[in-house]
Amino acid sequence: QVQLVESGGGLVQPGGSLRLSCAASGSSFSIYTMSWYRQVPGKQRELVAEITSGGNTVYLDSVKGRFTISEDNAKNTVYPQMKSLKPEDTADYFCYAQYRVGTIATMLGSWGQGTQVTVSS
Repeated sequence: QVQLVESGGGLVQPGGSLRLSCAASGSSFSIYTMSWYRQVPGKQRELVAEITSGGNTVYLDSVKGRFTISEDNAKNTVYPQMKSLKPEDTADYFCYAQYRVGTIATMLGSWGQGTQVTVSS
């Protein structure tokens, strides 16, 4: 089982920036993708950004040009850099990893505990 630890959330003014991080730890695992989702009360969790082990990225349309996700494969850590933040970016942000353990072909998934991002003046 892979454990994910997130950090970097907080309160920021509109137009400001935040950098989140998500570090994966465990034994004998290989990450396939690491993603960030966000959720506000009463709404479904939505994919914000995703990066594969090969460096391919996917972004939610509303964050394209403002958010950038990068990875440090040696540290099994991903860093979503969020710029030009808007009040509508306010949400709980969750890290998610798809991975395999050892030689087992089955893809597994783990969620982080979440970190709150509040964009407000």
